[in-house]
Amino acid sequence: MKPSPSAIPAACAIPGTPLSNASAGIDACVHCGFCLQACPTYITLEDENDSPRGRIVLMRALVDGSLPLDDADVRTHIDRCLGCRACETACPSGVPYGQLLEATRATLTRMTPNPFLARLVLFVFARQVLLRLAMLGGRITRATRLSWLLSRLPGRAGFAMAMLESTRSAMRRRHYTPTGDGARGSATLLTGCVMEGLFANTNRATERTLVANGYSVVETPQQRCCGALHAHAGDDDTARMLGRANVAAFEQSGADFIAVNAAGCGAMMKEYAHLLSDDPTWRARAAAVASRVRDVSELLAEAGPRSGGALDTTVTYDAPCHLLHAQRIASPPLRMLGAIPGLTVIPLDGSEHCCGSAGIYNLIEPDVSDRVLAPKLANIAATRASLVATGNPGCLMQIGAGLHQTGARCRAVHPVDLLDASYAAQAHAHRTP
Repeated sequence: MKPSPSAIPAACAIPGTPLSNASAGIDACVHCGFCLQACPTYITLEDENDSPRGRIVLMRALVDGSLPLDDADVRTHIDRCLGCRACETACPSGVPYGQLLEATRATLTRMTPNPFLARLVLFVFARQVLLRLAMLGGRITRATRLSWLLSRLPGRAGFAMAMLESTRSAMRRRHYTPTGDGARGSATLLTGCVMEGLFANTNRATERTLVANGYSVVETPQQRCCGALHAHAGDDDTARMLGRANVAAFEQSGADFIAVNAAGCGAMMKEYAHLLSDDPTWRARAAAVASRVRDVSELLAEAGPRSGGALDTTVTYDAPCHLLHAQRIASPPLRMLGAIPGLTVIPLDGSEHCCGSAGIYNLIEPDVSDRVLAPKLANIAATRASLVATGNPGCLMQIGAGLHQTGARCRAVHPVDLLDASYAAQAHAHRTP
């Protein structure tokens, strides 16, 4: 008996591509539409093609051949996606949209390369010497206040300088030496590219707060960029190269936990097993390393965290997309803030929505990025908080730049910086006779 035509699977028009290998995820979508109001580009642009459901229709069309890989409109709608993965939180069917998006971009970029600026950024981030030089240049520009001066320029150049200016620490730094018994195990920090390059004070604060909460901290000197930017942009070969380097490096650390204070990097590292799933040599090793990755807020919340000294200020919390939607971590950062005496935490309307940063998205799609950022800034202003806390460097710079350019007094800060300042205040209070 011959099968009916409907039972015969359609031939794949793009066999052997990343999208064809991930196409089973497309079938999970039932086109219910729950994702629509969770999607920032659909809300902003009001185009079904710029929704997760619409993009999945485009992905299916690429697989079955009804649309060619070089279709310019397909590339436009796929490139406009922020990759915030809020649709995954809203989806009742468990569609692996983030994986589908990365597979689609990896397939499309083999036909049409990314824009030059994207290729340049990805090239630099994959090469340690160039990356260090770029970050050094950023620090010099910031230290000389040139970033403040140039942030007044119109357009994307001014916004880029405002992003750099926003990396200036919002907290007064007071030295203290934390004490801890290491009873909770050892942790090593993913120092990160932008975090170590422009937010080194936050990295040191992360190490201090971990020690203060019972973790011993060890170094991992051979670590590299996590590969998130490359994976999101479709450069999967470079992402896998960086992933293998990090798996090898963190294996050598011997630490119980790998602490990450950048939400996007943490989400990437937790998915190393998927990234290297086709590599039999590295697959199990990647899974073992990924199982040890924790956002710093997870580790600190596990420890309490312990209370510190009083900080008499107001803060609102904005949830990074790759912490809330990719890692599904919601309460630990709020528990960190709740451990600080005197700190008033004001709820932020739309905290779960993307700020428009999305890695290098704000450089490649500046107009859409600005439109997504605008309601976020309005909601922050409505809280009248002095600080907005968020645990990802891209979000800190995107929101920080928006606040800077609008002349707001509110400053963006990492939650761990607030907890560290609380511990410093406690230490100095004990020294005062």
